[in-house]
Amino acid sequence: MELTLSIPALLFPAISLSMLAYNARYLAIAALIRQLHKQYQEKASRGLGIQVRQLEKRLKIIKNMQAVAILSFLFSAITMFLIYIEQDFWANLIFGISLLALMVSLILSLIEVQLSTNSLTIQLADMGVKIEKK
Repeated sequence: MELTLSIPALLFPAISLSMLAYNARYLAIAALIRQLHKQYQEKASRGLGIQVRQLEKRLKIIKNMQAVAILSFLFSAITMFLIYIEQDFWANLIFGISLLALMVSLILSLIEVQLSTNSLTIQLADMGVKIEKK
């Protein structure tokens, strides 16, 4: 398959949208941490400590998601430059790395969503709400 400028350019909107979504998740978690910090200062509890540890883990995953997505974006740009200067072997190699980075970012996103869902399930259970598993 011949790699043209339009192929890596197709990744730009996908990566940009994923980075936007990752940033929104980061901001939401940061706001929640600030809220929990305030609650913890008022009254420390074991439940708040567990939530904070979960959020800390999720923040680390989101940081890695963002870093890998940025690398994917950078490698796509490098690929386009390599195509422009007619370095086909390197362009194909770097484009493959860009795709792998995007896949890693998406896998990390899936893991973070699972952690988020688990956290919500714990909170709902704490309120006495039962979740049916299908």
